[in-house]
Amino acid sequence: MDHYKVLGLTRSASKEEIKQAFRKLAMEFHPDKHAHSSHQLKENATLKFKQVSEAYETLIDDRKRADYNIRSNSYRNSANNYGGNSDSYNRNYKNEYRNSYGYGYSRPAAAGGSASIVTKFEMVLRFMTTRAFLLNAALAGVLLGATYVVDAGGEALWKMQNSGKSFEEAMESVEKAKAFDDKR
Repeated sequence: MDHYKVLGLTRSASKEEIKQAFRKLAMEFHPDKHAHSSHQLKENATLKFKQVSEAYETLIDDRKRADYNIRSNSYRNSANNYGGNSDSYNRNYKNEYRNSYGYGYSRPAAAGGSASIVTKFEMVLRFMTTRAFLLNAALAGVLLGATYVVDAGGEALWKMQNSGKSFEEAMESVEKAKAFDDKR
């Protein structure tokens, strides 16, 4: 499903044009407007309304729109270059789109080239900006910082209690004392 075709727009459409097209189509296909229509007409209108809503939700959000544009362009380019059929992409896009937001990154594998490198980079970037990754990175930072503070604090405490001796020197003294006790 091409979100731009669903709303009757070009890829260069502004947010205002997207809103206007959505409002017009939403009024036309809203399920409440077809409450007294035949069952088939009601189902068709409901399906079209869901498609219009999904297209609007994707295209009005800048991040989702950029993701959609990159994914649809890179897949269509690879499908056209390798004899694929972009209609199969359109049929399967809905499930792949839903999997890509919050539940991992899932799309048909691009057939190499610079488009796949950009897609892989975006996949890594998107993973690195997920809430779970950022929370884990922050926790690791806190733990490493705490380890450093404890280590520095222990060293400072050692120096206060044992002026003039390093830890290694103190351990040598302990070993000598043990050896002396063993001889007696």
